[in-house]
This record gives sequence, structure tokens and C-alpha cells, in this order.
Amino acid sequence: MNIKSKRERLLASSMICGAAFAVMAASPAAAQVAEVEELVVTGSRIQVPGLESASPIVTVGAAEIGLQQQPEVEKIIRFLPISVPSDGDAVNNGTAGVSTINLRGLGAQRNLVLIDGQRVTPYNTDGRVDVSVIPTAFLERIDVITGGASAVYGSDAISGAVNFVLKKNFEGVELDTKYQVTGDGDGEVVTTSLTFGSNVADGRGNVAMSMTYSKRDGVLLGARPLGNLGIETASGANYQNYLDGIQPTPAPAGCGGPNSVAAGGSTTTVPTRTQITGVGAAAFQFREDGSLGANCGVFNFNPYNYYQTPLERYGATAIGYYELTDNIEAYGRVLYSSTNVTQQVAPSGIFGNSFFVPLSNPFLTAQAQSTLINAANTANAAGTLPAASWRDLNSNGVVDAADDLSLVIRRRTGELGARSTTYDNNLFQFTLGLRGTLMDTYNWNVYLQKGQVDRTNVSAGYTNTTNFGNALNAVSTTQCRVDTAACVPINVFGAYGTITPEMAAYSSATGIITESYEQTVFNASVNGELAMLQSPWANSPVAASLGFEYREEMGNFTPDECWKLAPVSCLGGAGGNQLPISGGFDAHELFGEMIVPIAMDQPLVHALGLELGYRYSDYNPTGSYSTWKIGANYEPIDGLRFRVMRQRAARAPNVSEIASPVVTNLRNADYDYCSLGNPNAISAELRARCIATGMTAAQVGTVQDIVSGQINTFEGTDLQNLPDAELADSTTAGIVWEPRFLTALRSPVISIDYYDIEVKDYIDAFSAQETLDACYVAGIQQFCDRIVRVNGDIASPGSGVQRFTTNLDYRRAEGIEAAVNFGLDLDTFGLDQRWGSLNFSWTGNYYLTNEFLSSSLTPVVDCLGYYGTQCGNPTHKFRFVQRTSWNMGDLQLSYLWRYLDSVEIEPVQQPNTFAAFREIDAYSYLDLAASYTFNDVTKLTVSVQNVFEKEPPVLGNEAATTSANSGNTLPSAYDTLGRIFVVGLNLRF
Repeated sequence: MNIKSKRERLLASSMICGAAFAVMAASPAAAQVAEVEELVVTGSRIQVPGLESASPIVTVGAAEIGLQQQPEVEKIIRFLPISVPSDGDAVNNGTAGVSTINLRGLGAQRNLVLIDGQRVTPYNTDGRVDVSVIPTAFLERIDVITGGASAVYGSDAISGAVNFVLKKNFEGVELDTKYQVTGDGDGEVVTTSLTFGSNVADGRGNVAMSMTYSKRDGVLLGARPLGNLGIETASGANYQNYLDGIQPTPAPAGCGGPNSVAAGGSTTTVPTRTQITGVGAAAFQFREDGSLGANCGVFNFNPYNYYQTPLERYGATAIGYYELTDNIEAYGRVLYSSTNVTQQVAPSGIFGNSFFVPLSNPFLTAQAQSTLINAANTANAAGTLPAASWRDLNSNGVVDAADDLSLVIRRRTGELGARSTTYDNNLFQFTLGLRGTLMDTYNWNVYLQKGQVDRTNVSAGYTNTTNFGNALNAVSTTQCRVDTAACVPINVFGAYGTITPEMAAYSSATGIITESYEQTVFNASVNGELAMLQSPWANSPVAASLGFEYREEMGNFTPDECWKLAPVSCLGGAGGNQLPISGGFDAHELFGEMIVPIAMDQPLVHALGLELGYRYSDYNPTGSYSTWKIGANYEPIDGLRFRVMRQRAARAPNVSEIASPVVTNLRNADYDYCSLGNPNAISAELRARCIATGMTAAQVGTVQDIVSGQINTFEGTDLQNLPDAELADSTTAGIVWEPRFLTALRSPVISIDYYDIEVKDYIDAFSAQETLDACYVAGIQQFCDRIVRVNGDIASPGSGVQRFTTNLDYRRAEGIEAAVNFGLDLDTFGLDQRWGSLNFSWTGNYYLTNEFLSSSLTPVVDCLGYYGTQCGNPTHKFRFVQRTSWNMGDLQLSYLWRYLDSVEIEPVQQPNTFAAFREIDAYSYLDLAASYTFNDVTKLTVSVQNVFEKEPPVLGNEAATTSANSGNTLPSAYDTLGRIFVVGLNLRF
């Protein structure tokens, strides 16, 4: 008897519930499985008939994948109610040029990504997986298991595991091509896949390969009315312009430049804004004629950014197996992906850096020079001019034209071209294994998997801050006082265009970062039925699996010299410097599972069984830990099943968390309590706290605020206090009902499950906002000690908030998920058979809790039903998707209803948020699809997403984290491109 016939014998009597039930109870509508050629069970390594998972599994089947016509799986998962948007095509400022998955808002690093139950190599030292490498055309289904699955799969399966199951035994040739375009005629996406395969050696093996090419055009914010202007979250400035359909109000005459507007933008603008370093109240802005006056305009950075980032991708996947003997089969898989993603933000510039500028700089007009001298002397007489901000070169005790002043410069350098980062990502992964049967009872599997990801990130169009400082240090138009051979003096004291090509060439910079990540996995396991262990009330014995896994991961992050330059690199507006990371870890793990049938076909007990699992993991260098699971299935009658599962999961620190040097970065915060940006009165108590963190009395309430809702941070690993593994306890309990008495319905299934996932000692750092609140609101000294001020503010280079990676208190997600699925033959109601049948599926998620606590010294951050600077994208209390398909022979008509509950901005932000932006009403989207099968070869599918072209909510640009909040809305959570049309053609030979 060969392996294939043995598999058929094992599976013919009963489909594995991890596959069959999940497909039957799919979310949304799933495809039916006609024959299982290879056993792929999500959430267990045991391969025996009758296995029913005690954990909820949501499945997206081949039919739903085909109807959605998404070129990447990330968006398919994003539509599911159990997910919160992560990185993807709608993330621009803050993207890593990848697509990631975030289950239940617990973080993209806390869900494990698998292909056929085996790990996918992470793309960088953060341990996250880029799911754009998944071959969509080769997918049979997607399984998402709820809760910790570490006992089965190891580290990272905290919130769950996403298993991408590939097609098996593919024969023939299949060409699939899709064309997508928005109703505005832009945002084109073209995807073409060629899949071919064949049985070999008289059916003893099969080899198949799928190749994909995809190209996605970018859509700029400026291409949509909402994204073409900057709206202030706090004041609502420019909101009325948007409602009235008019352009942003321009800056006053003489204060112009590209995208220079009166309100709703960045203070890094054109013409240049400036102030004497450390003298907060003396803030000025140049005019186009070079004169210096009061602030008159800001820069509308919106139009340059993307709602949809451009992408080009080549991918290939090959799988195969061959029966070496009747009992041994060799198998393998090769995965290759090459992806190029570009993000673009507004032109670079100088974002508040301080430079010594000669007051005799030739580009300063006499009026500007006089204004600066008078302001400096006034501050000097009042005792508020810092000694470090003035060089009295003629030693006369008076600020005059012979001296140098330290000036804060804020100037966009659009003359340098677009500011962008291009991410080139290349993945290669192969799996080689042997599997077989032993004594017709046991299945064994041994495989070796190796993968490597190489990335190159090129950031171009940036201002070189070092050279810019050199170029300001000039007393002639042709030569600088330093770097005299190469330096070209720069003029930023007038209108746009004052920076000539020669000036731009010297003062521009390009930064390059290379990354590599390697993963090696060796796994050996055996599973089967233990005939000697059988309950007297059951007709099946205990089934068990036992295995060993060795895993090694190594990562390298190598910035060039420009990026290394402290504190903010040489790139103006890049957010901070970067330093090399090189490190890794290895793990030795033992794991086992048991399925224990207790009773079958007894009075009031159709079936009763236990599901057990245990894994011991020894990680170098962070130590060892144990994970486990215990669950039960109880069917009092056929068709009614109760299930419960308790699991302990773990996530070991990734390479970045154990090996990152301290660097500067940009994070989100509301405002500096001690600055002129504080919308509230500064009390005596707050004033004292401000002074205690490095301010003079005169600076309190007068220094500059943080810019665009972003604050400098210092973050990395404390090598003397490495974080421990984070542990999670998850509980799921539910009911699955197949009401067979409803004879008018075909295969009805109703499932309701409760889940509670609590991650203890989770690895992260205190947020910048938490630190500011704990110091200036709660007065906790240890948080005040983490605030570093320069010139009295926390917006200048070198200032910011310390954030070191550590173990924090807990994160928790709790809720109820439910699914309803059934079919309906219309001839049941007396209609002719030609009217066909309906298929109905509904999947919803209702959160009871979604929160995190960093420390007992800080308040709980509740993200349930909120969006904001700490929660990011909204966690809707209630979400569902509902699919109905009408099948009439070769024609299928279908709709998908996507519902998102109402949400609010985080309570701490509400007082400083424009009233109209404090809440988003409930949203419903309707997507339509139609497919027609012309013959055995040709199938045409047409779909329309967001049929009613529902506009996204308007929130302004500072309502949430930078990666979530762009173009005055939340592009990953709500449709921003309007109506989208997709045409797909599938040819199979």
C-alpha cells in the first residue's frame, strides 16, 4: 500500500475538523474541499481522523479569495473583523515597504505566519513577516486560529497563527490576470500569475510552480480633495475649505512658496522660519523679499504623500513531492519574492536644527540683520539670551554685525527634489523534507528549512544637515568659513528658488541602509494513534505527537555613515540617526500533543474528548520557558458541540529587542506641556515641574512646541537588562451548532466563541505621551528623569524622551466572535432549478476589552472603540463581514457587506480636538462581484469595491499615529480611493 492510499484510508471516513469544519464554517464564504491529498491541519500536528479543534479557526476559502480579487493577502486579512490594520499599501509615512498582519490589535510581532504549518522568514530584525511574499494564486485557503498557539508552533503565536495553505497535486496550466483601477482612473494595479503542474512517475509524485508579477501605481494625497489640503485636528482649520470644495487659504502676499498656506501645515516651511536658539518668544519668518517679520505661513505637506504606495513585485513558488518507497515520501518547497516599494513624503528641509549664522552673512538683508540684532540685544538685556547662543567675536559685549548668533532654522528644501525611500526586498526560502508512515499507524515528518531576506533602503532627496550648517557659515557668496574647498554658501533667507542647483548639490544627501535576516529551522516529529491507550467508552484510541525543533535566527542592520551621524543623521527630516545591529538567537525545543477521546456514542455524550499540548523551549541568550494547552470538546448530540481551550503562549525577544543600540527616533505625542503649544493655562505646580526638567522660568510657556505631533525619542536596548520573554494566557470557549432539522438549509453552521488573551510582561517601551503625562500631570520623578530638554524645549535636535526596551505590564484583548453559514437551494421554494442556489456567510467580532498597561505608575490605556496617538488605528467594538452569493449554473452574483462600528478619539485627546473630529460614525461598505464560467477553460470575474463611493471620515492630520493618520483620515481603516473596479480573467488548460 503506498503513502497516498494510506492517506486516503486515514481520511476518507472523516474530514479533519481543522480543515473541513473550518472550510464549512468559513469567513467569509469558503470553498468546499473535494479531496484531501495531503493533511494540513491548522493548530495541531496530529494527523488522525475525527480531530476537531478546541480552538476557533476562521477560514477564508478559495472561492472568497477569488471573489475579492486582492493582489495581496494582507488586505484580505485586513477585511476580517479579527484584525486591526497594520503596514500595507495604505501606509506611507511610517511604512517599512512591506505588508504585515495585526490580529486583535496585539501587534504584528505577536501573530505567527505560516505556510502549510511552517514558518515564513521574517523580513527584518523586528521579527515581523512580510506577507506580500505569499503566492495568492497558489492559495487553497487561509486559516486563522484564535489565541496562543505556542505549544504547537513555538514562539510568536501570542494572538494566534495565520496559516496559508497552498494547493496540492496541481495539474495543468492556469493563467490568472487581474486589472484594478479606481473610479478616478488612477491607482492601477496589474497582477498576472502563471501556475502549472503535473503528476510524475505514474502518480508517485507531483511538481507545481506558480509565478507572479504585480505592479501597483501610487495615488498621491493631492489626487483627492481631502488629501489636497492640510486640516488641523485641534482647531479644524481648513475643514470648512474642504466642505466648500475650495483650495487651502494661501499665505499672505509676500509669504509665498510651493504649498505655502495660512493654516493647516508644518512650521518647517517656505519662506524660512527662525528664532534665536533658546529665546522662545522671539520667533520670526522671512518674506520673499528677504525681510524678517512675524510668522505668516505654514507648509501644506499633504499633497506629496501617498494614499496608495507604488509597488512592483516578482514572485515564484515551487512545490513538489515524490514517493521514494511505499512508506517514504520526499517533499520540498521553494519560495522567492522580489519586491520594490516606494514611499514619498513632503520635501526635505531643516526641521528646527540650530546653526551658528554670521550676522554678516551676505544673504541676510539689512532689515533682517537689524531685526535679529535688536531681538538678541533685548534678550541679552533681559537675561534670557543663552551664552551658548551668541559668539561675541569682537568682545564688545553687544550683539552686532560682527558676531554669530545660533538660529533655529525651519525651511523646506523643495529645490532638492522629492524626498522618498525606496525599499528593495528579496526573500529566498526553501524547505526539504521526508515524511512517511510507520507500522500503518504512525506518521513521521522531518524537514529542514532555510530562508534569507536581503533588503536595501535608499532615502533620497534629503537635506544634508552637516553641509547645510557649513553653507550657512559664510560671510561671502562664494566661500564658506569651513570646508572651503567644497562648500557652497546657501541662501535660505528669501523666496522659494533662492537655493540654486549648485547650492542644492552641496547641501543634499542620500542615505542607504542594508539589512539581512537568516532563519534556519530543523523539525522532526512523529504522530499517530496509541492503540494501547483507549477509553472503554470510546471507539478511538488516544492520538499523540512528539517532536523536536531547532531554530536559529540572525539579523544584521547596516546604515551608512550618513545615517550613523548623531543625533539626527545627516538627513534633514529623517527622524533620527541609525546605528548597526548585529545579533541573533537560537532555540532548542521539545513539544508534544495528545488527543484523548473519553466517550463516544453514549447517552447524552455523542463525543467527549481532551486536547493537550506542551512545549519546552530553551533560548540562547534569553533563557527557557514552557508553554502548554488544555482543551475539551463535548458533543451531547450529533451536530451540537461545546469547546473550550486554555493556553499558555510565549514570545521570545527578537533580534532588535536584544541587540539594538540607542538611537534617536520620532514618535507621536500631543504637545509639550511646558511650551507655548499648551492649550491650557500653566499652573504654578506645572511650572515648577517644567523648571525641574531643565527650563528657566522665562522659558516656561514660551518655547516652541513639538512639530506636527511628533517628538524626538532615544530608544534601544539596555544591554545590562535584557527583556525576558513575554507570556500570554488565552482562554477560548464556544459552541458550534449544525441545526440539521432545518432541512431547507444546506450545511447550516452557527458558531459563537468567547476569547480572552492577556499578554503579561510584554516587550515594548513607554510611549512618549505616557512619559510626558506621568511627569507633568502625575508628577512621577522617574518619568521626569527621562525628559531631555535642549534650549528649554523638546523639539530641538538632541532633545526628547528616553524610551528603552523593557518588559511592561500587560496587553489584553477580550471579545466574542461568531459565524453563521448556510446554503439554500431555491427550488426548495418551488422555483425552477435554473434559479440556482444562495450561499450565505456572516462573521463578526465584538470586543469586550482591548487595552494595555505599561506600569502600575501609569494609567490603563483603553483602545476599545478608540483611535489616537497611543492606540493608532481604531479598534472597533463591533465589526462584521457578510457575504451572499447567488449561483445560477455558470453565473455567480455576490455582494460583501463590511460593517465598522462607531469609534471616538482617545479621551485624553478630546479637549484639544475640534468637535467634528472627536467621533467617527458607523461605516458600511458594499462590494459587488460577478463571475461567469464560459467553459472548462475560461472564467471572467468583475468586482466593484465601495460601490456607493463612501467618503472616508475627516479627522485632520494629528488625530492618531503618523503611520495610521495620513491625508486627514485613517487610510488603512477606511477606503480612501473611492470606487474601485477590478476585472479578472482566469484561463485553465
